[in-house]
Amino acid sequence: MATIIVRPGRERPILQRHPWVFSGAIARVSGNPAPGEVVEVCAHDGSWLARGFWSSSSQLRVRLATWDANQPLDETWLRDTITRAVSGREQWLINPAIACRLVFSESDGLPGLIVDRYGCYLVIQLLTQAMATRVDQVVAALVDLLAPRGIYERSDADVREKEDLLPAVGLRWGEMPPRMPVTPITALGQPASGIRMFADLPAGQKTGIYLDQAINHARVGAYCTDADILDCFSYAGGFALAAARAGARRLTLLDASADALTLAGENLRLNNITTPAEFVEGDAFHILRRYRSEQRQFDAIILDPPKFAYQQAHLERATRGYKDINLQALHLIRPGGILATFSCSGLVSADLFQKVIFSAAVDARRDVQILERLTQAPDHPVLLSFPESEYLKGFICRVW
Repeated sequence: MATIIVRPGRERPILQRHPWVFSGAIARVSGNPAPGEVVEVCAHDGSWLARGFWSSSSQLRVRLATWDANQPLDETWLRDTITRAVSGREQWLINPAIACRLVFSESDGLPGLIVDRYGCYLVIQLLTQAMATRVDQVVAALVDLLAPRGIYERSDADVREKEDLLPAVGLRWGEMPPRMPVTPITALGQPASGIRMFADLPAGQKTGIYLDQAINHARVGAYCTDADILDCFSYAGGFALAAARAGARRLTLLDASADALTLAGENLRLNNITTPAEFVEGDAFHILRRYRSEQRQFDAIILDPPKFAYQQAHLERATRGYKDINLQALHLIRPGGILATFSCSGLVSADLFQKVIFSAAVDARRDVQILERLTQAPDHPVLLSFPESEYLKGFICRVW
């Protein structure tokens, strides 16, 4: 087994169980590890630190998976770790219609592995060389543990390029998943929302639908009773659905994709929503400026844009984008109204995002109060030793 020797002074994150070892932290490599191969990680003095998986191309050269010298990273470890991850979601597995995340990569000790459950079907993403080379073991473990009807692979995320992996999409086991209605999770102890959304596992966003906002849909919807709502970047209409269920007076769904708006309309009909709804196709930055020139106003605006920052070099541009979109929204909210605003850019911390909203509020000359701070749904847990796993942040604000 190859051994990775880290530079003097670079041991601390490893000792604190952070799962990433960057190329810059490596002093030398003893051996010639193959892509995805298990490697030992040692301090400069030779003392053993951890064990993980080698990546031959990424700047993240080692993804750590155990700090127990007696724990081999073999097929038994893989099965046991998947089983542990699934056991933490048992409360949502009782209902066969529930859609939820079963494995969340490093947060569940399985670097680069995503497993989402949509009813009787599973979707997997293998985003590292380590998991890509173990796809057959992953599929076998999931079949034995969960007995799904089918397992579909959606390893089409851009991050695979950094691992020198080509996209991999297609049926891995069992039956081809149909387009189906599913129910996103609700908070523990809360009754099922009853909201259903169509999931297209081969062609939908992410692995079918956005699962990480499931709890936030309901939290934002609670502020939308008798309100005129603008849902920007609406995609499948999750926030609009929750707002309508809470008694919203009118819905405006804005998205750049005509297909997304069609899907949102189907979801409204699926849930027997009769709230008046307008569907607007276009660029949110441009449409909000147009609404401002038209002096149009809303009681609540929801901003849930796609990721703006994919790497550190994009951060300044991303913060400008977040400020602009929030500034335009603040001009359109009636006094006492609600702004629900989100960032899914992991490089944008909650503190930085709050500062961006503050800057937009100053420029808009509006008083803004934070009512709630939001994060991703609990089936996307945040590992304390891996703060990067907390990528989604949001604020529900009162605007005066």
